[in-house]
Amino acid sequence: MCGRYMIARTPGQLALPFDARVDDSVEGAAGPNWNVAPTHTVPVLLERLSEDGQLLREIHAARWGLVPSWAKEIGVGSKMFNARSETVREKPSFRSAVVSRRCAIPADGYYEWKAPESGRGRKQPYFVHPEDGSAIWFAGIYEWWRLPGDAQDAARAGQTRPGRTTREDDAAGQWLLSCSILTREAPPADDENPHLAALGALHNRLPVGMTEDFARTWITPDRDKVHVAELVEQASQQALDVAAAWRMHPVTTDVGSVSSTGPHLVEPLQTLL
Repeated sequence: MCGRYMIARTPGQLALPFDARVDDSVEGAAGPNWNVAPTHTVPVLLERLSEDGQLLREIHAARWGLVPSWAKEIGVGSKMFNARSETVREKPSFRSAVVSRRCAIPADGYYEWKAPESGRGRKQPYFVHPEDGSAIWFAGIYEWWRLPGDAQDAARAGQTRPGRTTREDDAAGQWLLSCSILTREAPPADDENPHLAALGALHNRLPVGMTEDFARTWITPDRDKVHVAELVEQASQQALDVAAAWRMHPVTTDVGSVSSTGPHLVEPLQTLL
């Protein structure tokens, strides 16, 4: 699974390799965060059709934790920050989004907790990141949810947009943008690649990372269910090649507190003296 990650790159840095536009929602709402947790505001890369039929790549601010369009309350999204690639096309919460609303979710790395071999004691957090310092682009899906008037205060800054036919200050006309990260089964702990083996020993699930080239393909709007099935399978298979370039090291247990943030969270544990 992926329940915490960090992203310190600026929206402009994220947009540059994709020649993407940065949406106004991102400014001041999806800045650097060394301890991203579900419900936080995060940057996402998506592609949409403009009113004149042009495909536009854009960086938007979204809520991490997908809220299905049919949800009765915003709170259901707090547990939907991950979507299993094996079942994403069948689950009612995700099947509509994966067909037509796919996005790429950027990160500099993510955190995972490893249980002691004895099974007892405190879990040790690790920071997983690309060895060369490049960005990770997680395969993601997104959804729009219309906020009831009494739910306006539940959304964080940058997560909502006004409807086209409503006043900007009309709570009933606000739409929430939310997202989820796809995961797959982790490689076996005895994988012949030592780096994949380490990830397999860390946790039984792995977030689906993509190359920049495949991210461009992933986010392209496509409602063909056969093609979508092929995309999900391709993303899952290629994720191991991407993850082979990741490295991991133990970090401070401070990351376990959502209120903790800052660059010190990703420093190797042995340097925190």
